[in-house]
Amino acid sequence: MTAAFTFPGQGSQAVGMGKALAEAFPAARAVFDEVDAALGEKLTAIIWEGPAETLQLTENAQPALMAVSLATLRVLETEAGFSVARDAAFVAGHSLGEYSALAAAGSFSISDTARLLRIRGLAMQKAVPVGTGAMAALLGLDYEAAVAVAEEAAQGQVCQAANDNGGGQVVISGDKAAVERGLEIAKTNGAKRAMLLPVSAPFHCRLMQPAADAMAEALAAVTIRPPASPLVSNVLAAPISDPDEIRRRLIEQVTGTVRWRESVAYMASHGVTRFFEIGAGKVLSGLVKRIADGAVGISVGGPGDIAGAKDALAASH
Repeated sequence: MTAAFTFPGQGSQAVGMGKALAEAFPAARAVFDEVDAALGEKLTAIIWEGPAETLQLTENAQPALMAVSLATLRVLETEAGFSVARDAAFVAGHSLGEYSALAAAGSFSISDTARLLRIRGLAMQKAVPVGTGAMAALLGLDYEAAVAVAEEAAQGQVCQAANDNGGGQVVISGDKAAVERGLEIAKTNGAKRAMLLPVSAPFHCRLMQPAADAMAEALAAVTIRPPASPLVSNVLAAPISDPDEIRRRLIEQVTGTVRWRESVAYMASHGVTRFFEIGAGKVLSGLVKRIADGAVGISVGGPGDIAGAKDALAASH
């Protein structure tokens, strides 16, 4: 197996995502209906009609992106013969995408995943008062250089490398003043660009500890089954399949670094040449080319992508 199935994270959401799939394929529609039922509200109305600022709320964006990913996967299963167990050497997801990956691999039910992501989104939003935290993208610095910038900028506050996305793109997160200092330090240390991100909270840093505590409680109440294919964990950049370890690493992930560059490199070093990005957007497919020489990212998010994905999967066997 030379394929991995990957699942996008926050920032890939767009009003209208998944709508064409749901209109074309009953299997996709069923996933959206299941998510609405699990949350006890019409999240699909927000996904398909907006407004954008409501969809962008962390508590909505997280279950919404998962819903689109799982709806897309169900169509790939029913229309293109995809099977996670048979076709994916690994599954992986960027931040919230890790939950989508686990749902795809059968570790979580879709209903449980929707509820967990609603809790996660609310807890992450509540962990830090609005306006006191920030995140910034540093472009043109490698991970070690970005970590050094964050350490220098902290000055007794929190400033950490939150996402190592690859291709010289690292995101730092923490107290707003510390992150702003980091922008200036990064520019003097050779960053091509350094800019604040339009996010509502400082994800993947120690300030998120209250959200990690909330997830520990929520995950303790949910059944986790071994995934059909190993999950390459964000915080380890290595595969895991044991349900207790999955639970532990999902809790760590709230305050830990998303080691995406190393995760993709790990999968590529173990023979993966095709990375199927299942769900909204093309962010992960763009990163694949910059991380793994010769690997291709194939984004699948609409009805027009299904036939091409089927051909690409056949080529990967």
